[in-house]
Formats: sequence, C-alpha cells, structure tokens
Amino acid sequence: MIRAPAPPSDRGSASVELAVVAPAVLALIAALFIGGRVNLARQSIEAAAFDAARAASLARDASTAQSQATGAATSTLDAQGLSCSSLTVTINTQGFSVPVGEPATVTATLTCHATFTDIALPGMPGSAPLTASFTSPLDQYRSRG
Repeated sequence: MIRAPAPPSDRGSASVELAVVAPAVLALIAALFIGGRVNLARQSIEAAAFDAARAASLARDASTAQSQATGAATSTLDAQGLSCSSLTVTINTQGFSVPVGEPATVTATLTCHATFTDIALPGMPGSAPLTASFTSPLDQYRSRG
C-alpha cells in the first residue's frame, strides 16, 4: 500500500504573521497618538488666542492691551499644560485709534513652537509650529486711550 504524502504543517505560521503585522499596528497606534496630541495642542493655542484677544479688548489703551494679552495667553497655555519653546503674542491695536461711538476690534495672533517633551515615542516630532488668531470687539462707547 502506497501512502499519500502528509499535508504541509501550519505550525509556526501564527508567529510569523504576528511578526509581520505587529510593527504596522504599532505604527498606526503611534500615528493616532501623535495626531491626537497635536490636535490638543492646536486647541490649546486657539483658546489662548481667544483669551488674549478678550483681555486686550478689555484694556483701556493699546500699551496695556499688549501686556494684558500676553499675560492672558501665557496663563491659558500654562493651564492647558502646553509648553512652548518660543511664544509670540502679536496684538493689532489699531482699533484703539478709532473714535468712540464707532465699531472697533482688537486681534490677537499667537505663534507657538509647541514642545512635546512629555511624550517619548519613536518618530514623535519634538515640536510643532502652531498659529492661532482671534478678533474681539472693543466697547463702542467706552473711552479709548
């Protein structure tokens, strides 16, 4: 009696499949984590721009507006847990020269190089440049200096 050859064994194929698929799955998880962290940083810088513009619009004059806006932006970024290697707060204070009774606005623009030193993942960028801008109205009937 002649016997047919035994079918090939599948032993060990699961280990090979895992070795091939695992790096791709880990890379996908890392990419999602990085994207989420950058998105949170972007939301933080937008909140800081909103607070800076609002603080500047409550100031009585243009010089006070700049210092109050910078303080508000720094405070908000600290509260959000976002650290910037460099933070630039630019306030467009031309609205303070508009006569009382006419609509005017103040615009705050923030540029931050957000650092992600709290995350240690391979392939994670060390920093990301982020920019946000927000415009806030000045009180139409309040004196402006």
